[in-house]
Amino acid sequence: MSSAELDEFVAQVRERTDICSVISRYVSLNQRGGKYWGLCPFHNEKTPSFSVDAGKGFFYCFGCHTGGNVFKFLSLIENIGYFDAIKLQAERLGIEMPRQKLSPEEERRRREEKILFNANTLAQEFYHECLINTARGEVGRKYFAGRGITPSTIETFKLGFAPDGWDTLLTALTKRGLSAEQLEKVGLVKRRTDNSGFYDRFRSRVMIPINDVFGRTVAFGGRIVVADENSPKYLNSPETALFNKRNLLFGLDKAHLPISSAGFAIVVEGYMDAISLVEAGIKNVVATLGTAFTPEHAKLLLRYARKIIFCYDSDEAGQRATMRALPIVQATGAEVFIVKVPEGKDPDDFIRKHGKVAFDELVKNAEPLVDYRLNYVLATVDYSTVQGKYRALQDILPVVEKVTDPVTRSEYRKKISSALVLEEGVIEDEWRRFLRNHEPPLKIAPKNFYVQIDPLIRSTGETILRMVWNECDLADYVMSTVPLEMLAPVHLEILKWLKACSDAARRPDDLTAANDLSPQAFEELSRILLNRVGEPDKEDTDAFDDAIKVLRRNALRKKYSAILAQAEEYINAGNPAYIEILQESVKVKDELDNL
Repeated sequence: MSSAELDEFVAQVRERTDICSVISRYVSLNQRGGKYWGLCPFHNEKTPSFSVDAGKGFFYCFGCHTGGNVFKFLSLIENIGYFDAIKLQAERLGIEMPRQKLSPEEERRRREEKILFNANTLAQEFYHECLINTARGEVGRKYFAGRGITPSTIETFKLGFAPDGWDTLLTALTKRGLSAEQLEKVGLVKRRTDNSGFYDRFRSRVMIPINDVFGRTVAFGGRIVVADENSPKYLNSPETALFNKRNLLFGLDKAHLPISSAGFAIVVEGYMDAISLVEAGIKNVVATLGTAFTPEHAKLLLRYARKIIFCYDSDEAGQRATMRALPIVQATGAEVFIVKVPEGKDPDDFIRKHGKVAFDELVKNAEPLVDYRLNYVLATVDYSTVQGKYRALQDILPVVEKVTDPVTRSEYRKKISSALVLEEGVIEDEWRRFLRNHEPPLKIAPKNFYVQIDPLIRSTGETILRMVWNECDLADYVMSTVPLEMLAPVHLEILKWLKACSDAARRPDDLTAANDLSPQAFEELSRILLNRVGEPDKEDTDAFDDAIKVLRRNALRKKYSAILAQAEEYINAGNPAYIEILQESVKVKDELDNL
């Protein structure tokens, strides 16, 4: 597609997008004083400091200093790139993206991908039909009924049954125009060892379709229903061009809205655990697929909520899996909690025996990550010796190092001291030593950079930029009148951009700002515009004139001081040129007095 086509596409999406409607999907907004306010989704707060200006098309949080336009918000909240956010909003609005001319190889890959998705869709329909409408599916229906899975949930997840036959699926789908080789590529059939043909991978199993976040079937999980010591209880599709376990969570296509609504995600180990919880009315649940929890999984969940609750099996294997997952999630900055299912049960067993209310109580009392790690270490490490105490302490410190609040830190120090029977001073010394050895690199340019600017210069710069945003023609006047070195660098970047908009006879807007400005300047512009509501009035005009004078006056004062210092240097050195310097200082002083 051409650049013009792409620009037109983006402009069309922006024109049809109401920033308040989009943000309201994630944040509860209330109108106050011409703007909308809510609790910021990007940091924890109790008093709303997150503001949206529908007219200007910007949002800004006065607490964590995050700001931008609607696409910047979507990119942050969904944890995706800026252009991916535009495409996401286009999909929601039903706006089709211009087709890019593909190379022959890209066209071939796209056609192949479409065929593979179709193969999985037809297989899902075949298995589902076998379960609900055939005599062969009776054993599958009895299995699901025995686990308390109702027809409604069977329909929700499109659960199915793979009949006991070597080529039942193969025969059915080849009649639909698919080749055995294509079915092999998505893991539905396997090649015989003697290369004489193919056979169905899944037989005599209840079938669970595995979907990507868009709801497309990419793989299957099969649970055997007739005991067979030669076959695994659970069998998943192999990894294919469509299916990568590291990048996919079972049930997320159905759970992402409930997760956003609840404010947290529950992560379980198996898809049957997830299905049982959904059956009981717990919708914000996903499952890993026979693999360890990965950073990619964490990124997926953080699109929808900052809080993640792990509910793995309570046996030793489940606890080890939980311990492996915790550092991965903690590194993302998520709030991490752990539910320990009592009686050594898995979530499926517990909820079928005790019900939703009892499970909700477990979730309500989930342990914070640090407490869980502490209790796990105390239960698995022999700390009766000095060496054991040291080892236990070293196992605990990697998670408590993140605790910076003094009160919480003191409480954990007391807990660890009491549990390991060590002096609090010893705990604190070891804690500090651990922090020194694991000190992160220095961060350059903190996010709230603008607080480092002189308050007077910052305030006047904001006043000027706010006026120029509304009347771009003023950019020429400002740049010819104000000593530009007096402006903060980030304000100068915005001013130059506004001047460029004026020169091109183009009205500045959030789209061009997002495209042309640095991320730092874009956020600063959002903050400046959200600080004031409505069109400029006489008060704003007077403030603008005063701001110009303030900057000029400060520049003249600096110049005057520098001239006097130079004159004094000349006088001390006996240089007669000091007379000319003093005459220049008089001119500057007169100009200063006139301001």
